[in-house]
Order: sequence, then C-alpha cells, then structure tokens
Amino acid sequence: MLASFSVVPMATGESVSQLVAESLKIVDASGLDYQLGPMQTIVEGNEALVMETIMQCHRRLLELAPRVLTTITIDDRKGATGRLRGKVADVEKRLGKTLARVAGE
Repeated sequence: MLASFSVVPMATGESVSQLVAESLKIVDASGLDYQLGPMQTIVEGNEALVMETIMQCHRRLLELAPRVLTTITIDDRKGATGRLRGKVADVEKRLGKTLARVAGE
C-alpha cells in the first residue's frame, strides 16, 4: 500500500516546520519506506502499519496544536511492492529523463 498524507496543525502560527518534524520522527521510526515532499509525505508498507503510523502522526500533532487537519490518499495494488520509487521511475523511463526542476538550482 502507498499512502500520501499530510498532517496540518491549525492555529499555530505561520511556520509549521517544527511540528511537521515531530510527525516525521514517527514516520522515520516506523520502519516504513517513505519520501518527504514539500506538501505531503508518502509511505509504503502493509495496511496496518501504514494506517497506524499516519494516525500516530495525527495524534502527536493534536497534542501540540488545538486543531489538526489530516488528509490521506491511498493507492493499493495487490501484489505490488517497491512502488514508492517505481511509479516515478516508470514515467521517467518512458520520457528518457529524470523529472525534476527547482528554480535557482
């Protein structure tokens, strides 16, 4: 199972990076394969561990903020593994190049 999720603490000020870091401590300790993005985190693993990890992140930020908004998108394909990198690699292979562009780099 792949799950893309974001846990957004509300009413905590403009910057939330410190609180997001608290969430990523949980993801990192989970043992799941993961990738941090600028707007969400993607995790890959079995359903029970994926969902428990996301809920631990949600509960932790709820301890630190008065309100938390969590969104989850799940992509579940029977028998598929290694999709965290594989899905991107498949598209890059079709185009014959790595896909990324960051202004100023």
